[in-house]
Amino acid sequence: MHVTTAGSAGAIVLALALSAPAKAADVIKLGAPLALTGPLADEAKKQDVVWKMWLKKVNAAGGISVGGKKMPVELVEYDYQSDGQRAAQLAEKLITSDKVDFLLSPFGSGHTKIVATIAERYQMPVIACAASSESVFDQTLKHLFGTLSPNAGMFGPMITYFKGHLPSLKKVAVLGRDDVFPKAMAQGVSAAAKGAGLEVVYDQLYAVNTMDHAAALSAIKAGNPDWIYVTGYTQDLILVRKQMADLGVKAPIVTMVAGPAYKEYIDGLGNLANGITSSSWWHHATNYKGVGVWPTTEDFYKEFVAQEKADPDYVHASCAAATVILQDAIERAGSTDKGKVRDALAKTDASTFYGPVKFSANGMNLGRDLPIIQVQDKQIKVLAPSDIKNGDMTLIK
Repeated sequence: MHVTTAGSAGAIVLALALSAPAKAADVIKLGAPLALTGPLADEAKKQDVVWKMWLKKVNAAGGISVGGKKMPVELVEYDYQSDGQRAAQLAEKLITSDKVDFLLSPFGSGHTKIVATIAERYQMPVIACAASSESVFDQTLKHLFGTLSPNAGMFGPMITYFKGHLPSLKKVAVLGRDDVFPKAMAQGVSAAAKGAGLEVVYDQLYAVNTMDHAAALSAIKAGNPDWIYVTGYTQDLILVRKQMADLGVKAPIVTMVAGPAYKEYIDGLGNLANGITSSSWWHHATNYKGVGVWPTTEDFYKEFVAQEKADPDYVHASCAAATVILQDAIERAGSTDKGKVRDALAKTDASTFYGPVKFSANGMNLGRDLPIIQVQDKQIKVLAPSDIKNGDMTLIK
């Protein structure tokens, strides 16, 4: 593999070349605006890792098969520094200047919608692997497809499970980041809790880049909730958890979405992570198989651990699956024509190491049973669904 850096533009172009240089027309170019620096860097680096894993495997096999011909793949990445406006500018550059064939979306529902809106102008297919908010997939973006299932699939099963393990559960406090995905999760769980007969004693959003949650946490403490539910991105949740400990804010159940799904959350909190629950879209305890360079969950898991010396989380798996699904669509289309690949994506009904992928009319992956997890002894335990369960829930004392 050779790697070149495009100077001040901050682009990284990765190409695993064949024995002889391929003509530009014989190469499939994928573009990816990524937040490799800034607040979302932890998440974006996960996308980068698995896309390079996929790229290496595909090109080692000669490339993607298109109408009987193997075509190598290049990945063009730009760091948009966690700035949404810059993400839009770089998405347009990738399409108009770099002439990429398809786009891979950045992390998060908000930035995904920004990039997909730009791409829609050019009828450019976009594969999103880290966007689950229904508001992003609003029927106006006909070229956007996402491998995560909708947020709504996380609320009901979690409430049912928690009520079963804490029959006295009555009061819930909800604190969410005022950003597309975290806001949708906070609003969704609040509505679902009320619908299940629970009292929501606190329900507020905090601004992006908030560095002190003391006022909110003090109000939550005064409400004496049985369940505290907090949304945000990794660094937000680490900060909130530390301030909870400082202020003595406790509840039998504390959920942070999606903090415990990430190794860096547990590493950043140590013992303070223990007992925290969350939801996830995938766990390596599953046993899926299907199309692509990783025929089974175990194949992906083993390769990832061998390279990264750590377990993959749902972001790794979903983003790796996104490239698998894009490859599958190109091969089924027998073409790199954007319209034909878009139509092939819309007809996707595939099994993968990540699980089933079938896009509904709005471009979102259909819902399925999603894992409920808890940190115990600094390790992730899967509490549900029962077919992959490897631990029982413990209440926080």
